[in-house]
Amino acid sequence: MEEEVSYSTVVFKNGRQPPKEKNEDMTVYAEIKHSSKDTAAPPIQAEAAAASHTRLLLVCLGFLCFVLIGSIVAIIHLSVNLSDVSKTNKLLTQEKNKLENQTEEISRHKENLNWTLGVIMKFNNFPVNDFCPDKKCQPCRKGWIQYQEKCYLFYEDSPWKTWSDSRQYCKDKAADLVVIDNLQEQEFISTNIKFYFDIHHGYWMGLQKTDNKWVWIDGREDSLGYWGNSKDSNIYGLLIPGTNTTQSWNSKDNGFLNKFICEDDKVLIRSN
Repeated sequence: MEEEVSYSTVVFKNGRQPPKEKNEDMTVYAEIKHSSKDTAAPPIQAEAAAASHTRLLLVCLGFLCFVLIGSIVAIIHLSVNLSDVSKTNKLLTQEKNKLENQTEEISRHKENLNWTLGVIMKFNNFPVNDFCPDKKCQPCRKGWIQYQEKCYLFYEDSPWKTWSDSRQYCKDKAADLVVIDNLQEQEFISTNIKFYFDIHHGYWMGLQKTDNKWVWIDGREDSLGYWGNSKDSNIYGLLIPGTNTTQSWNSKDNGFLNKFICEDDKVLIRSN
């Protein structure tokens, strides 16, 4: 490194004029040399400042990296926790739905048991063997057919019976002769009776003439009127098989022997 040279001006004041020498300026220059130690100081201080700045940047960068890594770890941890919460909520929802279904099922079982108990209480002597053959209970007694909330017995045995005897037979079974409420029931009955002997024989119903009106045994006046063309002027209703569904009724007197249909509203096991 080159050394810098500084010059100073010295003026003499002893009253004497300095000798002129070729009219040149008599200014005397004095060299003042600076030590190498003084000239080298500023660069070292700059390097130290730069090193200090670098260390500061490295510290800041390290701190930022630490914060970034911590944030990533926190996000991953939070994501894992949220996933666990989601799984937990899903499991809780499934368990809730399962419990609600079990509660509904228990409620249905309770209602069915109450229904069955109510049916049993309608009998003075409950016919266990008829409803529960081989210790397995069923909605209707053995030999009866269920339709909606009723049971029907289509008597096919012999001897055939009068209207009065037919009704008594049904009552002995804690039932009564069939009462037809609508076309759907009429159609159901028509599909379960069959032709026998001749076109004049059929199945007794719980229908009779009272005060010149056709009245069902439950006291309701008939409004269906599914009478055939050969309606007789007798007082007991008879359903003839193998005829038009809405024109299949006839009437006979009590001395005429026929098959019959019993109806019972005591269904032991309710349909869900």
